[in-house]
Amino acid sequence: MIKIDYRLLLSFMLLGMSLISCKTNGKENSNENVMSNVWEVDFLDEFDTFNPDNWQDQLLWVNNETQCYVPDGEHGTREVSDGTLKLKVINVGEKCSCDNLDKHGKQHPDTEYLAGRICSKNRKEFVKGKWTARLKLWGNGQASMFPAWWLLGAQNNEPPVQEDNEYISWPSTGSGEIDIFEHHGDHQKDHFTTGAIKCLEERRKGDWWSLRKGFDATLDDYHEYSVEWEGSDLVYRVDDKEIYRNVGQGDKYPEPMFAILNFAKITDSPMTGEWVMEVDWVKHEYRK
Repeated sequence: MIKIDYRLLLSFMLLGMSLISCKTNGKENSNENVMSNVWEVDFLDEFDTFNPDNWQDQLLWVNNETQCYVPDGEHGTREVSDGTLKLKVINVGEKCSCDNLDKHGKQHPDTEYLAGRICSKNRKEFVKGKWTARLKLWGNGQASMFPAWWLLGAQNNEPPVQEDNEYISWPSTGSGEIDIFEHHGDHQKDHFTTGAIKCLEERRKGDWWSLRKGFDATLDDYHEYSVEWEGSDLVYRVDDKEIYRNVGQGDKYPEPMFAILNFAKITDSPMTGEWVMEVDWVKHEYRK
């Protein structure tokens, strides 16, 4: 006959109930974490038209670019049709004057190349979250092509300066830069770079360091290019697949940021064919 120690049996029963409770609580906590990772859209432009509540032209001279940015899609440099935005570089065949200024007030020299650049500055600005654009290129891989999809801090002191607090020089906090998609045609076809610009906080002394990295993609096909803040990291994705992250850099960008879409020409190499960055949509999301 087997003797049963009922006190020991009771202890095992209580231990089992405790383990079940722990597993249940863990599952509930897991569900809560999943819910906190749900993204909710707070800005979406599908480019049925050009909406001035979302975008404005940005006319300036940077990076020794050889083209002149012009407003209002002059000469076809910006077009919205068939549900997409097209930003272009156009060769008008003869040199004309350009009113774009650099950060020192120097005027851009005469050029035969005109282009489009828009930004959401003072229209749509967000702290962290996730920015995504679905876009493709026409004529990718030609020398001197320089299209980009990127972010800048909302206190940036480059034109258009429209608010009292827009006085911070790039790339200090308040004017920080994150490049989501940047294609240098001089490097190679079907290749782009992505990543943040690290500010070294030494004004006018080589005060920045690139944290960008290059990746291959078929650029004349549509892809979704995004950056998101994941804790302290910046995570870069193509078609929702992580390709790169700047570990620990997310906290370096606490400011509201605005989006920029532009197509530039970076050297004097001749252009052939039509240069277009076609954008299907742009959106910003936040964690629900």
